[in-house]
Amino acid sequence: MALDPVAIFTAFGLIFLAELPDKTMFASLAMGTRMRPLYVWFGTSTAFIVHVAIAVGAGSLIGMLPNMAVKLTSAALFAFGAVVMMRAGADDEADSAAKAVTGFWPVFTTAFMAVFIGEWGDLTQITTANLAATNGWLPTAIGSAAALMSVSALALVVGRFIAKRVPLKTVQRFGALCMAALAVWTLIEAFTG
Repeated sequence: MALDPVAIFTAFGLIFLAELPDKTMFASLAMGTRMRPLYVWFGTSTAFIVHVAIAVGAGSLIGMLPNMAVKLTSAALFAFGAVVMMRAGADDEADSAAKAVTGFWPVFTTAFMAVFIGEWGDLTQITTANLAATNGWLPTAIGSAAALMSVSALALVVGRFIAKRVPLKTVQRFGALCMAALAVWTLIEAFTG
């Protein structure tokens, strides 16, 4: 499988935008204020990698379907993602899993479990599966994992600055427009290609 830089960048951009206003970003921020940030990042990153592996596996199975079915399913999932992002509230509260925990393994485990449980059926997991079905599993896995880990790191390092300066509603709307555009593009590809 070739590493298509466009597929990597597409996965990174979409997943980054979808995850930025997500509850797991707020959970990372909250845990980072109470626990050692590097330990939190290791825990969240490991959970994200597990979810990406599950999602690309599901997407690879979807990719075995006839091309028209894959394109129509992808378009529907992108449209669904756009609707979810437009309707999502920017006032998601941070997960309460972050308690005063110290030591590498307790912090790692707390961060891992908070993200692992919180990401099931999440928009980013659905989008990753969708992208894997159409763009290949390897570039999607690389782009998605890098985006998720970047958002976690961003939340841990500059989360407060972003929350004060950039309205999350703006990020959500931009992400929703990107998803809607991809839904339309995929529909056009389904009927013209």
